[in-house]
Amino acid sequence: MSTDLSRLKIIKKTGAERLHHGGTNRGVDLLSFWRWSVSDLVSNATRGRLAEFIVARALGICTDDGVRDEWAAFDLITAKGVKIEVKSAAFVQSWHQTKLSSISFLTRATRAWDAETNTQSPDPKRQAHVYVFALLAHTDKGTIDPLDVGQWRFYVLPTSELDARTRSQHSITLGPLEKLCQECIAFDDLAAAVAKAAAAGGPANGGRSADPQEVGQ
Repeated sequence: MSTDLSRLKIIKKTGAERLHHGGTNRGVDLLSFWRWSVSDLVSNATRGRLAEFIVARALGICTDDGVRDEWAAFDLITAKGVKIEVKSAAFVQSWHQTKLSSISFLTRATRAWDAETNTQSPDPKRQAHVYVFALLAHTDKGTIDPLDVGQWRFYVLPTSELDARTRSQHSITLGPLEKLCQECIAFDDLAAAVAKAAAAGGPANGGRSADPQEVGQ
């Protein structure tokens, strides 16, 4: 028996892997589990992961090689070192509603956890350079489709603007967020908006202006 208890190296699965008993195939593939467990794309947990994936694709961040790190201090990082936190919300929920949901995004500071050492940083702070708030803005429950990027709208802020807020440091509702951002961003414009926010925040770009084409390079 191995005594190595260091961090596991996670290998991306294909979906064809099989449930087995000591190597004996039990006739059920991993894709069946995925279909069973995450087909509800509107649910809070799954929608949040999908939002991260959509933002990654918009920024040209390759999702083909690695796997999502559940416990990372931030959600995404570009090749240029821009660290991004993605927060999601939606008006429409999977459950029965009597009205559309009010929109609020958590923005609290965190203590980063290092999976290599299983330790937390001593001081809480916001770990990313840029926040992307992903709102599934479609309000017709009969036609809601989180895979339609046209149903999403995005708000982008450098972390420094959140740190400078005099109101709640725990969360932000849609009204104040719209005032801070001044505009919502479509999927195709997200790379340019993140580059602009990264340049405004400064830490990932040494204070220089960022080229929108560089964000995902």
